[in-house]
Amino acid sequence: MMAHPWYELVPADSPLDQGDLIPDCPVLAWKASASRSYDSIESAEGLQGLADIAAVDAVVMTQTCDLAQAKVPHVILCPHYTLYRYRAFWAADQEAHGQQVTSRSWARQLDRVAVGTVWNLSMLNSEEGNGYHADLRVVDFHRIFSLPRGFLESLLSQRGEPRLRLRPPYREHLSQAFARFFMRVGLPTDIRKTW
Repeated sequence: MMAHPWYELVPADSPLDQGDLIPDCPVLAWKASASRSYDSIESAEGLQGLADIAAVDAVVMTQTCDLAQAKVPHVILCPHYTLYRYRAFWAADQEAHGQQVTSRSWARQLDRVAVGTVWNLSMLNSEEGNGYHADLRVVDFHRIFSLPRGFLESLLSQRGEPRLRLRPPYREHLSQAFARFFMRVGLPTDIRKTW
């Protein structure tokens, strides 16, 4: 069976699309201290100290049809991490919850992410392609960023570099994982089975 490539390398001037991987994308992020400081902020100027500009490797989550038809002024992005970086986050979380970090527990975590049973995460395959190399990556749906479309398009134009884009059906698979993360509903009371 012939392998179906996950990615394509698109020129810098290609229109923005769902599944575009944007390395070192500048985003506005709240500092960890923001949740503890809000009560003391009385002005918009005071909020400035609670925000930071961060550079993240991001993937475009906004639907292709909305981008193509210029229906959205802002683009939704989620960060993605190398396995090395994701492992550091995961290990810190495990240790904070009193769990032992082992190579076996790490392998189980990666298996769970790969099959989609960790709701807030999705995995992007590694691949060697024509003129590109893509490492195995983990996409995190807990952190969602929004950038003005014009700003993002201008950034990509200024960089003038080709970028990786997820191909169908892999971008739709990522979109579906994103949707599953948001559509989860936990009921406070189960349905009473009276039949």
